[in-house]
Amino acid sequence: MFTGIVEAIGVVKEFIETDTSDVGGYGSSIVITDCRLILEDAHLGDSIAVNGTCVTITDFNSTDFKVGVAPETLRRTNLGDLRPGHKVNLERAVAGHVRFGGHFVQGHIDTTATILSITPDGNAKTFWFQPRDSSVLRFIVEKGFIAVDGASLTVIDVDEVEKKAFSVMLISYTQERIVTSTKQVGDTVNIEVDLMGKLLEKQVTLQIENQLKGQLNATLGGLVEKIVDSKLQHLK
Repeated sequence: MFTGIVEAIGVVKEFIETDTSDVGGYGSSIVITDCRLILEDAHLGDSIAVNGTCVTITDFNSTDFKVGVAPETLRRTNLGDLRPGHKVNLERAVAGHVRFGGHFVQGHIDTTATILSITPDGNAKTFWFQPRDSSVLRFIVEKGFIAVDGASLTVIDVDEVEKKAFSVMLISYTQERIVTSTKQVGDTVNIEVDLMGKLLEKQVTLQIENQLKGQLNATLGGLVEKIVDSKLQHLK
């Protein structure tokens, strides 16, 4: 679990593709350097977010660390586009004593998005992103949370009809601390929508399906009432 508050910007040192076709597959590894700060308390097997993608530390020293990247991760994220010299957002898994300044970020990328436009607004910049999988737009709402390359940002606007895209605004402080501000129109970013929206949709869908099947007589409001009554009885 992460907060979406980027701790450091690392630099890709190596992108290693490993051919393991003789055992039924292949894999990749990425070595990231220039990140001494976040390695002070690192351990083998620790989770770390690289551009918002939760991966596992498989090797490290005082300045570099290595992670393995599965084929599914390469298909779902922009990590496969990384090359030596590219910069990445980094965040360690959240600790119990840390203030939760962003939002609940799992590190499980839903899709990538293409930058459609970048518009200056004073010392801030407005970015429009078009998700590769437009179906995720139903989980993105104005003033809601969104994780872009692992950074917790606030949605400014959503256009599900014409642009099929959403926008965020980066203030000058944020621009200096995440890689998104260095990207150009046409570049891709990793997108993770707010988990609560997906959970809510699933529960509402299940309730509707059950009612249509005749397996549940109570309405959604009745279900909530039953839960409240049950909790009150328990407290008594």
